[in-house]
Amino acid sequence: MSTQSTDTTGTTATPPSALRRALSGSAGRNLGLVVALAVIFAVGTITDGAGFAGLDNILVILRQASVIGVISIGMTFVILAGGIDLSVGAVLALASVVATADALQDVIVENTHWIMLVVIALATGFLAGLINGVVIAYGKVAAFMATLAMMVGARGLAELVSGNRNTLVDSSEFKRAFNVDILGVDILIWIFVLVAAAGWILLNRTTFGRRTVAIGGNREAARLSGIKVKRHTMWLYALAGTCAGIAAVMMLARTTTGTATHGNLYELDAIAAVVVGGTLLIGGRGTITGTVFGVLIFSTLSNVFVQLNLSSSVQAVAKGIIIVVAVLLQQRFASRPGQ
Repeated sequence: MSTQSTDTTGTTATPPSALRRALSGSAGRNLGLVVALAVIFAVGTITDGAGFAGLDNILVILRQASVIGVISIGMTFVILAGGIDLSVGAVLALASVVATADALQDVIVENTHWIMLVVIALATGFLAGLINGVVIAYGKVAAFMATLAMMVGARGLAELVSGNRNTLVDSSEFKRAFNVDILGVDILIWIFVLVAAAGWILLNRTTFGRRTVAIGGNREAARLSGIKVKRHTMWLYALAGTCAGIAAVMMLARTTTGTATHGNLYELDAIAAVVVGGTLLIGGRGTITGTVFGVLIFSTLSNVFVQLNLSSSVQAVAKGIIIVVAVLLQQRFASRPGQ
């Protein structure tokens, strides 16, 4: 039986090749991201010399990408399901402040183990994300408004808890634990790698990931197929909050201080990385691999600008242009049948 088809004009249409089908899917999109990253890296090498391509500078780029990268992994799941989370930066700040609050450190951390500081930060992020999820899923509040309210509230609560001052990490054991290199690589980079790997497995190898994509593709169809959409949505925002809590621990390891100003505009950086990585803002399509490349693209670009002594204003303009181009490309490819 022939595999060819005939259109209305009588001409025979040849099915696309396997290579063309592969390049039109996620593999092709990720290949485009690799090319973009390689071009940016080449520009940095040409303008700054061999020092830019050196191992030390590459590790600097990865370290700078690590905190935003962890937040972006959680954001990927939320956007995949057709949602948005504007509160992750503020939740990071709140978690850092709560974990380093004098009362908690004196009563809990010093009398138990430094790991409790990590547990407190993760619990704070999880609880904030869970509140977002409950309000959005069961309160039927638009995700934009619910997470905007959390962003403002969490930042304000962080200021109240900290008394508008920096709170210090008192545990010397915590500082030593996070001030190590494993195989010559900073532990913060390893945390990013582990979170990205866990996110990839969760999205691609579990029913949780398949349900997330189904909800983003067609919420009503997902509900009719038996997926508990409200409950799943609640856990998605809890996951994003937990990632913000992990990022808070990483920020504490980097700065040894908690402050209400931590994570300022990180939500926008995370959304930008996710979108540039190929995840549709309307949900239903996206990859963890693409998000990782999106994070690395922005981190490498920022490093190039620093090497060239360009102002933060120029960086912001370039980032805005990249985001607009990414969204335009999304709209173009999303409108094609089978994409």
